[in-house]
Amino acid sequence: MLFRLVDGLNEVVGKVVAWVAVIFAALIIYDVVLRYVFNAPTLWAFDLTKGLFGFYFILLGGYALRHQSHVRVDLVTSALRPSPRRIAEMAGYLLFFFPFAWVFTHQSYLFAARAWAQGETTYGAIQMPVYPFKIAMAVAAVLLLLQGISEFLKLLLNRTGETTNDR
Repeated sequence: MLFRLVDGLNEVVGKVVAWVAVIFAALIIYDVVLRYVFNAPTLWAFDLTKGLFGFYFILLGGYALRHQSHVRVDLVTSALRPSPRRIAEMAGYLLFFFPFAWVFTHQSYLFAARAWAQGETTYGAIQMPVYPFKIAMAVAAVLLLLQGISEFLKLLLNRTGETTNDR
């Protein structure tokens, strides 16, 4: 089914993007060593690590939703029985998540398209391209929206228990 495909996609993306944290840490260590041990700071490491952190943070949204790791306000739903809880969660997706995810997807696409068309770069000593990070934001928005659809379908079809063994 669709939710298995989307769940698998976000699982793979989450595991691949997790390696960005290793690269991110290595770059910071490299820059610190060059700066303080050899007194030869890099011009590019700060901008690159800032971009990688954004890349890392934003692309894990779908993965976090898949594993129910987002911040949730369960004051109302925790007191409900399973069936009314499912209905309340589905209503939450319809009223809050999907409108947000649609706006995020649409606006991040426009943001990325504009950056691509302009060949946008950072300002400062070294001008790194910005559009790859903005494109990553649009991809992340699509992944989050797809994962939301998957989670909604699981609630609708009462298949929420299928992902608990993955946690």
